[in-house]
Amino acid sequence: MSHKLTALSKQAEVIIKNLEKRNMEGFYFETAAECTRAILDSIPEGSVVSWGGSESIKEAGLMDGIKNGKYELIDRSAAKTPEESRQIYARTVLADYYLMSSNAITLEGELINIDGNGNRVACLIQGPSHVILMVGMNKVVTDIESGVARVRNMASPPNAIRLNRNLPCAATGTCHSCLAPDCFCNQIVVTRRSGHTGRIQVYLVGESLGY
Repeated sequence: MSHKLTALSKQAEVIIKNLEKRNMEGFYFETAAECTRAILDSIPEGSVVSWGGSESIKEAGLMDGIKNGKYELIDRSAAKTPEESRQIYARTVLADYYLMSSNAITLEGELINIDGNGNRVACLIQGPSHVILMVGMNKVVTDIESGVARVRNMASPPNAIRLNRNLPCAATGTCHSCLAPDCFCNQIVVTRRSGHTGRIQVYLVGESLGY
């Protein structure tokens, strides 16, 4: 194991202990491939699974594993109209497992997420029986303030470009705290503790994933 991976594993140990204090479970894997296998092994066949549009879990191959596995996938990307999207969301709330990442995570084990429509953070807060987050160690921050700054200036601009949004951050690469119609920094949610034992599981990965 390299010195860098050793340092990341030690950092992950600290986060996992702090997650436990916050009634959440944490795990650490050196690679996304190992993490993906562990997550797939933890989800019983036949489970109803949905996800929060995460680039991290797509990059890791987790979504391919779900699509090719024996699960019932609720996929919001399949919606062709706003009404279909609303119906899919209604089903998502009752899913057995909800897969997502976190925009940032503090060393103290706090999850920081910024959302546009709010469906992703809503399912993190309440609804699906289990929430699994795959989080690259590139998203670790020292505190909530630096986490919000990370999301606004390192995650939102590339997402705005990827989604072809007409936003100031897409033009400059940094946050302008805008209130533009296309803005997707509408909801800022800090999860400091889970009220349901065993519901939220955070899988940390010693690789860079997502934005």
